[in-house]
Amino acid sequence: MNAFVLHIKPLTSLRAFAALWVILFTSWSLMLPQGMGELPGLIKAGNLGVDLFFILSGFILCHVYLDEFGQKRFSYREFLTHRLARIYPLHLATLWLTIMMGSAALMFGAKIDSDAMDWSSLPANLFMVHAWGLAPSAAFNHPSWSISAEWFAYLCFPLFASVAWTLRKKPVVAFVLGLVSLSVVSCAFWMLTGKELTNMTIHWGALRILPTFFLGSMLYVAYRSGVVSNRLIASAGFAISASFVALCAHFNMPAVLIITALGLCVISLAGIDPMGKGILSSKPLVYLGEISFAAYMVYVPVKWVYVKAFERLVGGAGAAMPVEIFSFMIVVIFVVAALAHHIIELPMRKFVREVAAKQKVNSTQT
Repeated sequence: MNAFVLHIKPLTSLRAFAALWVILFTSWSLMLPQGMGELPGLIKAGNLGVDLFFILSGFILCHVYLDEFGQKRFSYREFLTHRLARIYPLHLATLWLTIMMGSAALMFGAKIDSDAMDWSSLPANLFMVHAWGLAPSAAFNHPSWSISAEWFAYLCFPLFASVAWTLRKKPVVAFVLGLVSLSVVSCAFWMLTGKELTNMTIHWGALRILPTFFLGSMLYVAYRSGVVSNRLIASAGFAISASFVALCAHFNMPAVLIITALGLCVISLAGIDPMGKGILSSKPLVYLGEISFAAYMVYVPVKWVYVKAFERLVGGAGAAMPVEIFSFMIVVIFVVAALAHHIIELPMRKFVREVAAKQKVNSTQT
């Protein structure tokens, strides 16, 4: 491990903001009269919260594993086991939850999206390959496409780590390579398909994660060189990059510019509070970051139930949700996320890791 602390608390807190950004992006229209109004610029760019998660994944995984990889102490099998323990139990739980909810809705004649219960997509969902172009539709718990994309990046991690380790003493080259790769892949995809890569989910999710995960890996190389070790420089970098994100979002500028600024936010935040004593390292924000994965995975079923209850309350669909009721929905999402984190995510993560550890011990004794 390098000289930096293992747990970069401000980046954990940033995960909470990323999750909230995505949730607001998909839910803000509930406060608008049906067919009227427009999302604020920053909220409209909230789909890029997923790309922020991807950047963070590349950065943090290199932070944790890069030295092990370079020093030939890295166990690919153990790495994948730990990653699987991190994402699969909650993915499976929310998959079955949405199946039960969809089945109940159909049984009682409730209206749901035509693709929501597409059983031909179930095998791909079960094997977490539904963002690899292997699922015909965005069925069941749609946000889980990004977990499928993450799984693809985990499988490719040795490739990212190899480049990062090779460039560990060339931070400028790594930084430029990360930005160039992001621009080239994004532009090439648009030229070939006429679509923004950052709008892709089920059919191109595995490709979407590659440039952002790689950018995070390259930003880590720059971080470990000490480029943001000065707190004043790190703070200024975060203020400038965060302002640029807001400015680009307001003027609906290309997503690649916003993602670049988000990457600069990540590396700047990593250097702001190395001792873990600032506000972004506070226990409440770090805790919200720790349950952000659960919040991201449960928000669709929670929102569906909440919206149906609201429609019953007001006597039909289409009414704008008051800001107070909307705000309470966000609170409910994070409360349910906390329950899922402690009841499903943490216990299952511990169980899988313990089983893997026992198998490792048994294999060394035979």
